[in-house]
Amino acid sequence: MNQAPPTDPKTSPRANAALISLVRNSELDGIISSMRYMEKSFNAKFQYPWIFFNDVPFTTEFKEKTQAETNAPCTYELIPREHWDVPEWIDQARMEEAFLQMASDGVQHATQLSYHKMCRWYSGFFFRHPALDKYKYYWRVEPDVKFFCDIEYDVFQFMAENNKTYGFTINIYDDPKSIPTLWPTTTDFLESHPEYALGSHENSYHWLTDSDARPAITKIANGYSTCHFWSNFEVGDLDFWRSKTYTDYFNHLDQTGNFFYERWGDAPVHSVALGLFAPNEQIHWFRDIGYQHSVFSNCPDSDKCHGCQANKLTPLAYWLNGEDCRVNWFKQVCEVSRNKSEVNEETCGLHGFA
Repeated sequence: MNQAPPTDPKTSPRANAALISLVRNSELDGIISSMRYMEKSFNAKFQYPWIFFNDVPFTTEFKEKTQAETNAPCTYELIPREHWDVPEWIDQARMEEAFLQMASDGVQHATQLSYHKMCRWYSGFFFRHPALDKYKYYWRVEPDVKFFCDIEYDVFQFMAENNKTYGFTINIYDDPKSIPTLWPTTTDFLESHPEYALGSHENSYHWLTDSDARPAITKIANGYSTCHFWSNFEVGDLDFWRSKTYTDYFNHLDQTGNFFYERWGDAPVHSVALGLFAPNEQIHWFRDIGYQHSVFSNCPDSDKCHGCQANKLTPLAYWLNGEDCRVNWFKQVCEVSRNKSEVNEETCGLHGFA
């Protein structure tokens, strides 16, 4: 396991960071459950502030009950309407027709307008909220997630000290029917802005386009493997999303309307951007953080972790293991490290890529 050395919370300085959650009032029980796992695992030691976001005002009950779960400060923020609502230029009839077609094709959340809004907000607006202006790092926490391990080091300080842009736990395939034009739209952007993409020897381009394992998926997604970091867990540097490169990229995507005419998720949007515009070595797999959302998990084989099945992506049906994209990611990491003569024997040897 690649756990960092323990941090003494009494003497170590804190990073400029916050825990963030987009959550409804109706999800109070779910976010309290997540907070209890997070506080026990990490934040009771380090006391980073919680920031909750909602498109409607939080209730007094929500505020009182969430603040009671932590000694860290909590703030409750309203999302500006211009960041959340469907843009006026979206063709409503076309959108509704697209929703029905996607639902017919089996795309999850296809007809849930709030889900489309959430994906667009996390893709292009969360980092613009004034409540985050003073922060550099964030850790996203969703309702009804679980953390299984005792995290003895400051994750945010680890990010800062090791020059990491982004951290993930789960790396899986997406439904290509939800994002058929994301990759063609991306390649159009790159043709217009060749100065933005890093070279394939430095970025994660091959992870984004690797079709060896699931060629049919890559074909439906028009060249994109659909491998993505599952963004319900992400630890990130806000300056990456604030950059001109990313904001230009998001604006290019947004003007297509395909957060509504298709069901572009924030996870593939974030992942494609990271894969193209961030050095591969600045993206970190937190293999030592036990985490579960829905049917997928990251569970280290460690005596610091309890309540999950070690080294299993999912405790459910075996076929779900085919959704795991981590092997593709290890191939990419090892390819980049070989090019730099810095092969990580633990990762590359373990997975046969040394």
